[in-house]
Amino acid sequence: MQSQTLQRATRPGEAMVLWVLWLTYGSFYFCRNNLAVALPGMQAELGYTKAQLGAVLMSLKLAYAVGQFINGQLAERISPRVLLAAGMFCSALLNVCFGFGTALYFLLFVWACNGYVQALGWTPTVRVAANWFPPAKRGWAMGIIGTGYQLGGALTFVVAGWAAQSFGWRGALYVPAALLVAAGVHMLVCLRETPEAADRGRSGAAALATNPGPANRGSFRENIAITLANPALWLVAVSLGLLDACRYGFTDWGVAHLKEVQNSSVDAAAFKYAVLPLGGMAGAYVSGWATDRFFGSRRAPVICMLLVALGFLAVAYTPLIHAGPVASVAVLLLVGFCIFGAQVLLVGAFPADMARRGTAAAAVGFVNFMGYVGAAAGNMLTGYLADAHGWRIAVFFWAGCAFAGAATVACLWNATARNEDAHPAA
Repeated sequence: MQSQTLQRATRPGEAMVLWVLWLTYGSFYFCRNNLAVALPGMQAELGYTKAQLGAVLMSLKLAYAVGQFINGQLAERISPRVLLAAGMFCSALLNVCFGFGTALYFLLFVWACNGYVQALGWTPTVRVAANWFPPAKRGWAMGIIGTGYQLGGALTFVVAGWAAQSFGWRGALYVPAALLVAAGVHMLVCLRETPEAADRGRSGAAALATNPGPANRGSFRENIAITLANPALWLVAVSLGLLDACRYGFTDWGVAHLKEVQNSSVDAAAFKYAVLPLGGMAGAYVSGWATDRFFGSRRAPVICMLLVALGFLAVAYTPLIHAGPVASVAVLLLVGFCIFGAQVLLVGAFPADMARRGTAAAAVGFVNFMGYVGAAAGNMLTGYLADAHGWRIAVFFWAGCAFAGAATVACLWNATARNEDAHPAA
């Protein structure tokens, strides 16, 4: 067994798959985080309140949550390449449609649809990663993939900020859509779903027709039952929900917050906020590597420490962003490090570790479902608190979510990967 694991961990083509997954999933963020940059222009032109815009943001999170739960099951049965392509091309189209809208209910509907198709990205990505990387390398691999969507998030703020300043808020939707289409074409050409498919040199229609799956191909109902009966997954899921309420407070509302409290232009606030996911790149890589290198693939200790640090940073956030540009950038880098260092483990390696054999994608889908339920509630509460009590109270709410997430995940302090899942898709 050990020699098989080593052989699989060093199989040729591993680096190529990691790069393609890195680029593919990172590109999804072009058409998800871009709305944060469009919000100030939408509010100015369309006259919506923060609570109404919070409802638009919430619609994506709720639809994404439902999509994660459903698509986690679909990813056990349908080719990951098919699901990824559908998600990327449909999301680009919906971003263009959103730009033509002005009515609140139309915007709610389109952005909710975007949330569902965005949910076609992560579970197929985790499934392909599980096909290629055993538990002993999974934290490292997911950390690498995690740096991709941090860079994607950073580039989204830069590209969308430039587009919004140059073409109006709708430019923040159209330009990222074109980039996502290009990434989708690249994925279809380059991605190989399993080592066996790469060894046989499959491509094009042959690879699309392939549906490699886990050894345990239970029914939809059986996989749901197995997933929901796993108490460890519930703790991971609740912790992720609390983290995502804090995370999307920063990423969805941060540009609008900085623009208001620092009285800056939208592109200046967006460029400054781009350092948050750059800090996240370092956090994603370091956290995954640290769990494998120093904690014997125990994810909870690293997650807990990062969430506690995030809570204290959120408490100090408001005074620090008033202390000058250097302090603002520094605190955003550290916030990004803590958010995404914890998030990449909670959404990828940890649920895959805790899943029963053959249900890694379903487990990840359930955990991410709960994460986005928390994100949706956080978006609404942030908008309400900012309107009713000011930004300071809204930011304290983010801090409370981080501390509560740390307390929840601490219950799994000594949890490690299940032996039965050593080869989750063999």
